[in-house]
Amino acid sequence: QVQLVESGGGLVQAGDSLRLSCKVLVRAFINMKVSWSRQAPGKERELVADITLSGGRTSYADSVKGRFTISRDNAKNTVYLQMNSLKPDDTGVYYCGAGAYGAWGQGTQVTVSS
Repeated sequence: QVQLVESGGGLVQAGDSLRLSCKVLVRAFINMKVSWSRQAPGKERELVADITLSGGRTSYADSVKGRFTISRDNAKNTVYLQMNSLKPDDTGVYYCGAGAYGAWGQGTQVTVSS
């Protein structure tokens, strides 16, 4: 069983930075892929970035490349999403997920004002 708990959202201004955290709760280490997705009001959920816990291989949506960085600290069972140069279009609820296990966090709101 995999549980995910996000934190770190908030209200920021355009150009600011924010770091989201995703605590991965498992009984034993699993080499899984963890992703960050976001959903803006009236829009479909969008995959933002993902990372493999073992090798640290990453991928990003084109809309966030060069601004967002996903990383992991396996000792803390935590995946981070560092978001720089935030834009109003980045506004939404951000979800941490382990799709292969059907696990999603409750989401954390990120609001970027212009």
